Amino acid sequence: MLECKNVVKKYIAKTAVNGISLEIDSGRIYALLGPNGSGKTTLMKMVAGLIKPTNGSITYQGLPIGVESKAAIAYMPTETFFYNYMTVRDVGRYYKDFFPDFNEKRYEDLVQRMDLNMKDKAKSLSSGLAAKLKIAATLARDAELYMLDEPLNGIDIITRENIITTILESAKENKTIVISSHLVDELEKIIDHAIFIKNGSLELIGDAEDLRETKGKSIVEIYKEIYA
Repeated sequence: MLECKNVVKKYIAKTAVNGISLEIDSGRIYALLGPNGSGKTTLMKMVAGLIKPTNGSITYQGLPIGVESKAAIAYMPTETFFYNYMTVRDVGRYYKDFFPDFNEKRYEDLVQRMDLNMKDKAKSLSSGLAAKLKIAATLARDAELYMLDEPLNGIDIITRENIITTILESAKENKTIVISSHLVDELEKIIDHAIFIKNGSLELIGDAEDLRETKGKSIVEIYKEIYA
């Protein structure tokens, strides 16, 4: 589905992503793991077509990242991207205008599940509620690939379980989900594959169960081993 070949992203004196090569298959849940500053967000933004690689290539369904891939990829950034005038309802209308695959009924259901109010101003929401609004808007799309950048940040433990359940419900046979996070213990129970990035480079990648068997450790323990 998605292939990265020797992808590099440089910002003047800093190399944010350094020669990453990997493949993402359809119908799987991937965890993109690493501490803050490891290059996870930069890689996701390149896949989403928001920034361009300095070197290397990224293809989606065999084609370079472009208009076609953007129509099939739903990306949720860490930043809050709503205009100040917007209510929760306006956010849904905004998404509907931009994305033909946006499902209004699913958005309404997700908003209700996340305990949000359609009349509330997006700018007045707490960081936790704003995070839930971003998730609702992103998962209301009928995309082929969902990329969620730190979706559990600022979320209390009980709400995290609700969000994880919602993500799992979106993981249908032909859907692929990539979740960037450093909250490994929350993701271990739901992921099929783990991708570990360290200082912009690919440190380890593999099927989650295979990694547990070959290493004799949990994904959380492997994470600690790599980054401690």
